[in-house]
Amino acid sequence: MNSKFEECPVVILMVEDNPTDVLIAREGFSGAKMLNTLHVADDGIEAIEFLNQRGKYADAPRPDLIILDLNMPRKNGQEVLAEIKTDDNLKNIPVVILTTSKSEDDIGKAYGLHANCYISKPVDFDEFTQVVQRIQDFWFSLVILPSERQ
Repeated sequence: MNSKFEECPVVILMVEDNPTDVLIAREGFSGAKMLNTLHVADDGIEAIEFLNQRGKYADAPRPDLIILDLNMPRKNGQEVLAEIKTDDNLKNIPVVILTTSKSEDDIGKAYGLHANCYISKPVDFDEFTQVVQRIQDFWFSLVILPSERQ
């Protein structure tokens, strides 16, 4: 399937405070059939700085996809999601919640804040890697995203 991402790398922002989960995600994305760049923000405040290109992120690219954990220090994922989806410059970026929580309250709140999907993190390395690969396959091979990166 032809995609706008065959010509230039996919930009992914992962907002995750667990270094092990970041390493697993990198492994999952490294096996991809397309070029990608994974940027990582360690907490919600860094994520907002990255998305608004402030401070050390002044030259940060606009992500094509955000993978967001809910349980983080300083600013949690729900707060980050709310900011993204109420910002006219950011609200069209797909946000995938990837978290350990299976709480009905967390799921309901995430969708209420306009998360694009909610996935529970597997604890098994191989399963987690497969989930990351499926996220990438779905969002960049199957889904049609806006034609312009804004």
